[in-house]
Amino acid sequence: MTPRNRFARRTIQLLGCTSLSVLAVSAARAQDAAPAPNPATAVAAPAAGNPEEEILVTGYRASLAGALNDKRLSIGIVDVIRAEDIADFPDNNLAESIQRIPGVTITRDQGEGRNITVRGLGPTFTRVRINGIEGLSTTGGADASGGANRSRSFDFNVFASELFNSITVRKSASADVEEGSLGATVDLVTARPFDYKDDMTVAGSAQVGINDFSNAINPKLAALISKKFADGKIGVLVSAAYSERGIAEEGPSTVRWERGTDNAPAGGRPTGAFAPGSTLPNGAQQGYGFFAPRIPRYDSYRYDTKRLGLTGSLQFAPTDATLLSFDALYATFKSNRSEQYLEAISFSRGAGGKQDTVILPGAVVDSNNSLVSGRFNNVDVRVESRYDELETKFQQYTGSLHQEFGDRVRLDLLGGYSKSAFSNPIQTTVALDANNVQGYSYDFSSRAPTFNYGNLDVTDPTRFTLAEVRLRPQYVDNDFKVGRAQLEFDATDTLKLRVGGDWKKYGYSSQEFRRTSETDVAGLIAPGQLPGLTSIYSFSPNTALGGSPAGFVVPNIDAMASTLGFYSNTGKFALTGITNASARGSFTTVGERSLGGFGQIVYSGEIGSMRVRGDAGVRYVDTRQTSTGYQNTPTAPGFQLIEVTRNYGNWLPSANLSVDVTDEIILRAAVARVMARPNIGTVNPGGSFSISGGNRTLSLGNPFVDPTKAWDYNLGAEWYFAKGAALTVGLFYKDINSFVATTTQQIPFNQLGLPDTLLAGTNVAPTDLFTVTQPANSKGGTLKGLEVGLQTPFSFLPAGWSNFGVQVNYTYVDSKIEYPLATAAGAPVIIQPLVNLSKHSANGTLYYEDDVFSIRGSVAYRSGYLTNVPGRNGVAPGAGPVFNANSGQPTFNDVEGVKGTVNVDMSASVKFNEAISLTFEAINLTDQYIDQYIDSAADRLSVYHHTGRQFYFGVRFKY
Repeated sequence: MTPRNRFARRTIQLLGCTSLSVLAVSAARAQDAAPAPNPATAVAAPAAGNPEEEILVTGYRASLAGALNDKRLSIGIVDVIRAEDIADFPDNNLAESIQRIPGVTITRDQGEGRNITVRGLGPTFTRVRINGIEGLSTTGGADASGGANRSRSFDFNVFASELFNSITVRKSASADVEEGSLGATVDLVTARPFDYKDDMTVAGSAQVGINDFSNAINPKLAALISKKFADGKIGVLVSAAYSERGIAEEGPSTVRWERGTDNAPAGGRPTGAFAPGSTLPNGAQQGYGFFAPRIPRYDSYRYDTKRLGLTGSLQFAPTDATLLSFDALYATFKSNRSEQYLEAISFSRGAGGKQDTVILPGAVVDSNNSLVSGRFNNVDVRVESRYDELETKFQQYTGSLHQEFGDRVRLDLLGGYSKSAFSNPIQTTVALDANNVQGYSYDFSSRAPTFNYGNLDVTDPTRFTLAEVRLRPQYVDNDFKVGRAQLEFDATDTLKLRVGGDWKKYGYSSQEFRRTSETDVAGLIAPGQLPGLTSIYSFSPNTALGGSPAGFVVPNIDAMASTLGFYSNTGKFALTGITNASARGSFTTVGERSLGGFGQIVYSGEIGSMRVRGDAGVRYVDTRQTSTGYQNTPTAPGFQLIEVTRNYGNWLPSANLSVDVTDEIILRAAVARVMARPNIGTVNPGGSFSISGGNRTLSLGNPFVDPTKAWDYNLGAEWYFAKGAALTVGLFYKDINSFVATTTQQIPFNQLGLPDTLLAGTNVAPTDLFTVTQPANSKGGTLKGLEVGLQTPFSFLPAGWSNFGVQVNYTYVDSKIEYPLATAAGAPVIIQPLVNLSKHSANGTLYYEDDVFSIRGSVAYRSGYLTNVPGRNGVAPGAGPVFNANSGQPTFNDVEGVKGTVNVDMSASVKFNEAISLTFEAINLTDQYIDQYIDSAADRLSVYHHTGRQFYFGVRFKY
């Protein structure tokens, strides 16, 4: 056992012993104490007739009780997390805090949460508001986790949990909440001075962490100061959170598996070009189109991240009827990422002029037509090094006014601005190749594949030559300007009328720059110069390599950049954008101007012995969308800027009903028409077209794709059976009208919304038909599910155990969507769930809390989910038969997906006094692997990475 493995094992053992000891001591302490009421357990559930009864508790139970009370008092279907004290969430970032809510699952990047899925609907269907203003933050990840975010998905990893006092997930729609979500609207609220009872509040925390995989020491700091002046009429608050993380991520990958065309040479791919005379021992014939790993390799990533968040709030209440609030939020998320790869590239490329890779006797093809192991000659081996500097800057400023006119009329005004600026100014990749290696082998019989590089010494730089230098800086900006007004009038003691309007302007832009030719490297490095420009890289001893080499030569990017002038932007390293065909597609903008208005009635009263609350209303929104992109043209200069503007409107009725049938039981129902605007990449009008005689083809985005709309139905029942306790059940059903799929149709050019000037000099008329491949609205589907939640302190247990409690939830979601296997009309379809949908997800927290000790352990589970349907690579579905005529095996990868995960976290604290506590946190105790695969039956390995466990020790104070 290695020293690091012993360290990790002993650390886990120590944590386990410590946790059990704390629980035992806590229980004994409670048994010895007098049976006087404990403020931490005195959670009073409000009676039906008096729901605003104050909850007098402190600590973790206070947060749970307050959130439960918010849920109970709501009219719609909502879930809430509250954090009364700073640093209350024991998570790496905001995404990991939100995953505790029923129906919410997360995707991870850099060893921490990044995006959320709500009730099976992915990140692009979820809208996020911060202090009432819509925002969108985007970051850049590794290619395996999606790369740079150019979508409507909100990247929560920009923000520390400590910046927010409450998180509300609105799962049912209401006319007074802006449109744009099919899954949920997530409301994030930062701390404000009037949130605190005391005139002066100072709180903070300081932690030091260690990751057992990277061995990096990670500081984490947070602080808050709030002060009231002028007899409580003026309040000022500032807060800050800062953290650093050093993360290592390692494991094997394949960049998917590829199937060659039957009996057709494919430039070296063994799947399509078996060498003459080669045979396989199982009697298979050559040319069956076996699937092989595109780029079999082991990967090693190193991340150095810094996260900073600042908030400020000023509130002014000159009278009881007036409240002015001004809020500011600033956040930065910086990450320097290095990637190292040792890989074989002959199994992927389709370029000619390469020697065919020879399959040697002994290769194994499994029952799913996968070439899972074999020895090969004429294999080209590559070592690759990549370095990225990434930064997201987010800023938001809001102002609001709440004004009461007498007892019956209220006015609310809100305005603000938010901007997310993502920059990746350095993205540099250098590749070195060793061609025609003999005796290379791989074995994918397990998730720890074995690679042997035959007659190549992978630590000898003299065996390699410079093959590629990629420079790809990129930038993505998103901004919102929002204005909103709402007037509420009490028509009677039980009936309110609300009317309002809102204006929103959204802007998106992206850019990317590249070298004209990334393979133009001839003569840059003289013979014998390469050893001085390389180094030896070693994998972590904690990574199971299956017998593969533990060390290999890699390019030294800093040395090469200094020697060759990578960043001079001159000569062979000059960067171009719009004039570069490989970069041009990333130059796009989208602008949306939305004008909305709503009317709503709100009822709260009694019908018989039951308390009834509800709302019903309708929202109308008009959207003006302008998108730009570049279209490649067959005539000089070879491209043209295209701008397309369109308008569309939507009527969105909604209703919510909540009935307290008894003092303990609440029944809920909700129905709404909801919509989500098309994703950013879909509405890009750019693309390319070709005219060759009578063959006229066009490939582009589609600015005229309609929003995704659905009818959303919800039923719920909640039983508040004890103080601070509830059993909740929710049913939901969504009838989604359409999704977006890529289709191929015959369309006259003048019906595409493109300028006729694109046809100048082509002798083609605007009325001529083109074969057009583009996104279009396709058949929709249904989504249905169930949520069950239980929250209760164990106050019914004997003394000593009554300080325990539990919070658990389970969500089931299912959907059946038809995915076309080809773009042509009438193409075959496969039926699969929605991408990002986990059929099963669950969260559980067991906690103990008394006046001194607090400890809790949490488990988050999500079952596997799909990321692409159909899967990429192989023969394009629809370009040939779905099943091979000879082997009977599928000719395509049906899906790409991620297997299920179980993440285990824990936290504990010990109070010294009312002001100071010692804290401990452990995150990802099981070192959960991210297991990506391709094809549902074959389960071919795509990515299998892990990042290790994270531990924090610290102190927290408040006075």
